[in-house]
Amino acid sequence: MTAPTPTLDHRMFKAVKAAFPGVRFRGTEFRGQSTLIVEAEPFHRVMKFLKEEGGYNYLSDVTAVDYLGYPAKMPARFAVVYVLCNLDTAEPNGDRFLVKVFLDPSIPTDGIDEDPALYIESVCDLWPGAEWMEREVFDMFGIRFRNHPDLRRILLWEDYPAHPLRKDYPLRGRGERENYRIVDRTSS
Repeated sequence: MTAPTPTLDHRMFKAVKAAFPGVRFRGTEFRGQSTLIVEAEPFHRVMKFLKEEGGYNYLSDVTAVDYLGYPAKMPARFAVVYVLCNLDTAEPNGDRFLVKVFLDPSIPTDGIDEDPALYIESVCDLWPGAEWMEREVFDMFGIRFRNHPDLRRILLWEDYPAHPLRKDYPLRGRGERENYRIVDRTSS
């Protein structure tokens, strides 16, 4: 079985380009999966268009990628990735479409300092299910979402000193495990 040839013929590439004539977009296709790369400023308007006009009624996932040390040249260090689905199509798994936004930090990322360059608009107003997924991206990568209804850590405690899925975070941690006593069955 051979991989599909990249054609960039997904119906939404042309529709988005026509709806936002002054905005620069990039599109990629890998193994039959289409990805629209959007700048941070028009991102929310594009997502609203994809939901209302494109029919993407289900937000399957929100995640992020840290490209620190990536062998190929990337537009920025971080990318927030949204996986959209149109479940009303005849295709067995629905029509899937990815949207990616690149963000570049403006300050060192080895702590928890709030970086004004690592902000993106929340899509919770469009897909309420994005709330917990955006919180996870915030917790693990430190990317913040404007207009999020409850942006706080979801996996780690509030005072955790870092964002552990950033690639500059040490694999063995910074001593967090050593500072807590182990609770076993006999000590509870």
